[in-house]
Amino acid sequence: MLILVTGATGKVGANLIANMLQDSQWNKARIRALCHNRVPPKHDRVEISRGDIADRAAVENAMAGVTHVVHLATCKEVPETVMDVTVKGLFWLLEAFRQSPVARQFILIGGDAGIGHFFYEHDGPVTESQPHMAYPGCYALSKVLEEVMLTQFGIQYGINACCLRAPWIMEKDDFRFTLSFGDDVFGGPDWKTLVSPETAARCRAEGTVPLLRDAHGRPLKRNFVHVEDLTRAILLALDNPVARGRLYNISMDEPVDYGLVAEHLRISRGLPSIDIASDYHSNWLDNTRAKFELGWRPVYDTVKLIDTAYAYRRASDDPRKVWYPG
Repeated sequence: MLILVTGATGKVGANLIANMLQDSQWNKARIRALCHNRVPPKHDRVEISRGDIADRAAVENAMAGVTHVVHLATCKEVPETVMDVTVKGLFWLLEAFRQSPVARQFILIGGDAGIGHFFYEHDGPVTESQPHMAYPGCYALSKVLEEVMLTQFGIQYGINACCLRAPWIMEKDDFRFTLSFGDDVFGGPDWKTLVSPETAARCRAEGTVPLLRDAHGRPLKRNFVHVEDLTRAILLALDNPVARGRLYNISMDEPVDYGLVAEHLRISRGLPSIDIASDYHSNWLDNTRAKFELGWRPVYDTVKLIDTAYAYRRASDDPRKVWYPG
């Protein structure tokens, strides 16, 4: 088994490779990382294939002899490169995969941006049958195009493909920084822009957390997943015949409720909160299919996500790096 991992140095890729190298179930698997700028740590079971994913020759070289693909490489709100990375790159991967005599499975990590995230209202849990509906911006559009392309290659050529659709992926102290009123905020909303400069300064000083409210004035519910849970889902889908042609929502059992976040941090850490009004909509990804078919269970819930993030202390050799803002 030779597994090509794109986005190998990102949050998910690094955790996935580390888990595979430590798990005896995968001790015969070799890993090839397609890298453009950064490379993973050296290991005798990990080889590096350098090149731009938008370059057909580089992709074909990386795909030589590959049996399984885990496609993680992505691009955020960068119009100049998003189509090259997420559309053109995926196209060349799929083209090489379908023509390969040894390729057996293609796994794409999709995102809930393709179904609108919290920009649109839903009248119930969001299942895998939800039609695509990208919110404004090139990133969400690219996630729609990825999933559609993967599905069409399955229809056109009968390839063994699977998509794991994940919401916002957390690790280490990420979640704590999603609540920051400072310049160190991770992702969005950018809370300091939603209040006056004086209020933002006070919130930073006091450790105040935002209690985001939805368009109806209720505490907003928003989907997250911890990287450890997503990694377990990938490994359960990898080389699993049940996953052929399937789309799975990989999320926490319940979305994060900003009201619960504020209450838990008030009780556990004495932190104040501030109401933030929004036009966003609460939503709930239904992960039943992944639990039923893959036997997957998320370990992280809202309280564990909060407590882990706030308890995390970075070592001197583990600086906080955010390659993408969210």
